[in-house]
Amino acid sequence: MIRPATTADLPSILDIYNDAILNTTAVYDYAPHTLAMRESWFAAKCEAGFPVLVAEEQNEVAGFGALGHFRAWEAYRYTVENSLYVAPQYRGQGIGKQLLAHLVQAAGELQLHAIVAGIDADNIVSLKLHEKFGFQEVAHFPQVGYKFDRWLDLKFMQRLIEP
Repeated sequence: MIRPATTADLPSILDIYNDAILNTTAVYDYAPHTLAMRESWFAAKCEAGFPVLVAEEQNEVAGFGALGHFRAWEAYRYTVENSLYVAPQYRGQGIGKQLLAHLVQAAGELQLHAIVAGIDADNIVSLKLHEKFGFQEVAHFPQVGYKFDRWLDLKFMQRLIEP
């Protein structure tokens, strides 16, 4: 089941996000976040009118996705960046696909024009998932991140939203 996130979901969202920080290159960060950081993040999304969605499996948060500002300047107000994370034990079960479908739909309902996704170049699963939803690679930034003792390439993918 995909539904809007609530503050009660934030500890689970935090666990999923921290797993991505500590064990993957999906997040170019080193230190785990705190619950206060996730609460601030959630409040900012809500205040801006952006969706934060969770996938629930067996009464457990299995993944989450959100839309947010792409860049801070006013002229970018019709372009957003998506975030999508799935708990390790639920990966490969179609949860990311369901979340991304809902995020694309939400972008249309918000009358946005474009969604951008920043994805580690080695994250083939995420790249292929976004391709299935009409995202196209628009940029490849070699060696812009450094994590796990190696340089990381970042790809930007974009999808335009039909009016």
